[in-house]
Amino acid sequence: MSEQQHDQGAGTPSQAAEGPQGPEGHEPPSPLRAAHLARAHSAASRAAAVLRHIEGSRAEEERAGAGAGAEEERTGAGTRAEILFKAGHAARVAAQALAVLREGRPQPAADSRCARNAAAAASQAARMGELHDDGGELAAAASRAALKAAQAAGAASAAGAGGENQALNAEAGAAEEAAVAAAEAAGWTRPGERVVPVATGIRSADVMAMTHF
Repeated sequence: MSEQQHDQGAGTPSQAAEGPQGPEGHEPPSPLRAAHLARAHSAASRAAAVLRHIEGSRAEEERAGAGAGAEEERTGAGTRAEILFKAGHAARVAAQALAVLREGRPQPAADSRCARNAAAAASQAARMGELHDDGGELAAAASRAALKAAQAAGAASAAGAGGENQALNAEAGAAEEAAVAAAEAAGWTRPGERVVPVATGIRSADVMAMTHF
């Protein structure tokens, strides 16, 4: 059973994550922190959307009585079950990165690293979506857009930028928006839909390394 929930609303990085988050209490986050939060939330939502897409396809196959044959089908990443497992892992890591950002004290470099890690995990999920969709043109384009978003987020979080470089942050925001549009074109999510990130579960060691200091 999926750990996800979804509802209607806006889900692009230009829109802040739901309400004030973290140690600010009821105070709204600074524009810089809000931008990092929005990108991380968008990336985590993209990853959740891919997982939902894969789960939904598997459920349809099982209802049609094709689940057993599809399960044995081999791809470049292994069986379809392995693709689902990897997509689920990526979605949880992205959600965990978002949670770490929300819980930490405002710090541009750390906030940016969390947004970067969420984007990287979303890129991994998108790759699984591409494999699940058998390398279709739109799925491949969505995977490429997700990779570009991860690369742009990485550049914005690099040591020299420290999460405060306005030009790099703007590029990361634009790349995230492009990744959202590509995911919509691939059918992984619907235009205007806000997909809630999956439950974080038990945090893995690699995510705990993102803790703010």
